[in-house]
Amino acid sequence: MKKLEKRKQVFKNFLRGFWIFYALASIIITTIGADKLITKDYPGISKYVPLDDLWDITINDELYNNVSIDSFHFDTASKGDIILMQRKIPDDWQTSEGVLRIRIKQAALEVFINGNMVYEYGYDRFIAGKTVGTGYQFIDFPNNYKGKTLVIKFCITEDNVFSKLDPIRIYDWKDAYRVIMTENRIPLFLGSFLIIFGLVTGIITIIILAVSAKFLKIFCVSMFSICMGLWTLCYYDVVLIFSIPLYSVSLLEYISLYLLPIPMTVYMYSIVTSLKNKVLNILYWFLLSIQLIFITVSMALHTMDIVHFAATLKYMHIIIICSLVYFFMVLVMKLRAKKNKNKFFLAGMLFIIICIAYDLAGYCMNRYLGYSPFKLKGVSSIGVTAFVFILIIAFYMDMTKKAMQETERNSLLKSAYTDELTQLHNRRYCKEFMQKIDKGSTKGYTVFCFDLNNLKIMNDTYGHARGDMLIQSAAEVINKTFGSYGIVARMGGDEFAAVLETSDESQVIGLAGNLHKNINKKNTEIENLNMSMAYGYACGSQNEHDIEKLYQLADNRMYEHKEKMKKAGLAAIR
Repeated sequence: MKKLEKRKQVFKNFLRGFWIFYALASIIITTIGADKLITKDYPGISKYVPLDDLWDITINDELYNNVSIDSFHFDTASKGDIILMQRKIPDDWQTSEGVLRIRIKQAALEVFINGNMVYEYGYDRFIAGKTVGTGYQFIDFPNNYKGKTLVIKFCITEDNVFSKLDPIRIYDWKDAYRVIMTENRIPLFLGSFLIIFGLVTGIITIIILAVSAKFLKIFCVSMFSICMGLWTLCYYDVVLIFSIPLYSVSLLEYISLYLLPIPMTVYMYSIVTSLKNKVLNILYWFLLSIQLIFITVSMALHTMDIVHFAATLKYMHIIIICSLVYFFMVLVMKLRAKKNKNKFFLAGMLFIIICIAYDLAGYCMNRYLGYSPFKLKGVSSIGVTAFVFILIIAFYMDMTKKAMQETERNSLLKSAYTDELTQLHNRRYCKEFMQKIDKGSTKGYTVFCFDLNNLKIMNDTYGHARGDMLIQSAAEVINKTFGSYGIVARMGGDEFAAVLETSDESQVIGLAGNLHKNINKKNTEIENLNMSMAYGYACGSQNEHDIEKLYQLADNRMYEHKEKMKKAGLAAIR
């Protein structure tokens, strides 16, 4: 028996593993297929005219000649700094309808061709004390600009924004946005997935939270996914395809980043309290308070254009770093706990923390040092997506476990209330059902009692197997006649009962007539069955009768009927 149970468990584990593997394989194959579809035209659309070298750059009256942007670094630019870039445009570019792609970082922009301004962005907002934003600017660049002098002027609008210039290129108009989408396809996939997942899960859990607070952690994950997804799409310039102004994109990026720690911190509450450590608990509430206060104050200052998000970002980074260190410490302590059963789940959270730390380190090094050693994009989104899949797998396994437990429980309940031989309800179920009827809203009911004749003779003459067949045949007949009007039960041995939720005498008489017809039909189907049974019934209602008394009355009438059958020679004494 133990070997059989062990084999069943192994088979169940195999099925779980198979479906998890199937789901992951499907996702990977689909993603690879979509990636190939997106990148198949990339060699053709990615052609551009590079403008990364031969620049004369002036930073606050300090001149640098013949500069290559790729290797040029300078002290971090701050508010009010002026960066002036000048070079000759190539004579031999092949682009038919060109667009100059320039990335600005919290700076107003002016572009000149042979001394004539052809483009301007952000000065009106800078003068009004508003944020300018960060992202790509696409400037119309026709072929008649060939061989002319290009001058680009940046006026920095915030402090400590960058220390390195981004590549400047000329693309075909028709390919400019496609190149960004293709190069940032991983952030596009992951950010879109996280937002959709977060919105769907959030809407569902908001409804469920009105009933049960157990789903608060799932709600926190959904909010965290939305924030991470929005930040990813904004930070990697994917939302540019919607023609949203740069300052709006930057605002959305900052808000999603500033809100990011809160759902994660709320999610960690149950883990912190499970460790039962007073110091960790105090630190938790201190950290959450700092987050809420800082975010509230920062949003208020930005809204009133007193201090913009770009100026408070470094303090937000400090808060995020402190939060990551705290979360890492808590998770490590939880993983080391002997009674911890969710190590796979906690390891997923640690992976998220490492991924966020990776992106944060890369951003800070690029912004303040002008150096970006990390080439892989969207790592934080990869971590969160992996965690989401861990949650889905854990949820599936939990639901599977609960379904198996529910099936097992139902099986035990069925065996407790089912007669093994006939698969009818047993005596216990019948008694409980009558009690429910007695206390329920059923206005009228009828109790039938049956006693199978000739069972002893059948057992003595043909053996118990034949007797069991007689009992099963009687059960089929009674259930066929009365099963759709109430419940049918085997009370023990050769005794049966039926409790009908009706007290219509004419209907009951009609059912009794059907019983005789069904008995005769069964006797013709099975040779030498010779089935007959005595029965008695009693009709009543809650207002007039106790159902137990009705049952006793029906039982008495059944015995009266049996005596009459004996006298008529239709039944043998058991």
